[in-house]
Amino acid sequence: MKKLFGNLVLLAVIVAAVSFFAAPGVAFFGIRSAADSNDISGLSRLIDFSAVRQSLRPQLSGNPAAMAPAPTFLEDPIGAVRRQFEPPTAAPAADADAYLTPAALAGLTRGEGRYASQRTARPAPASVRNPMPAPVFWGVNRVRMAVTDEGGSRTIFTFERKGPFEWKLVHIGLPEGAAPAVVAPAVPAAPAPR
Repeated sequence: MKKLFGNLVLLAVIVAAVSFFAAPGVAFFGIRSAADSNDISGLSRLIDFSAVRQSLRPQLSGNPAAMAPAPTFLEDPIGAVRRQFEPPTAAPAADADAYLTPAALAGLTRGEGRYASQRTARPAPASVRNPMPAPVFWGVNRVRMAVTDEGGSRTIFTFERKGPFEWKLVHIGLPEGAAPAVVAPAVPAAPAPR
């Protein structure tokens, strides 16, 4: 009886450890599945939209200085005091919400990078490419996974622990470069009057 109890405890510890380390991967594939099925409530359970939106804005502005954090009080005390009294500057009109639609999130999880914002609908089943995410960083409370496209560009997803086995997406790192401009569909010309 003691041996059976010891084996059950060992099995429970192994299952808990595997679940602990597999939970971020399950969250990533949960986002991909919820985005494919247009499940908004499922996405809201897996994504901290305000944190992701905040992480995307500086990347979309094209200003590298905007992506760098402001110097701390110890590094630049005069600048820190000055920033406290300056009015906030208007943020550039970056459309971070274009990357937070279910179709764009499905594209991001498949490595489409900056092109994912141009998605308007789910892909056709024949054209679906499902790359596996590769771990970039693994910590106790934060995990980063990268999805690489055919050209080698990486989209990095950062998950943060919210409970023992609960993880939420808090940051999306887009590949370098800019997304091409959305081309408006051509409107046929009206026939000439006779």
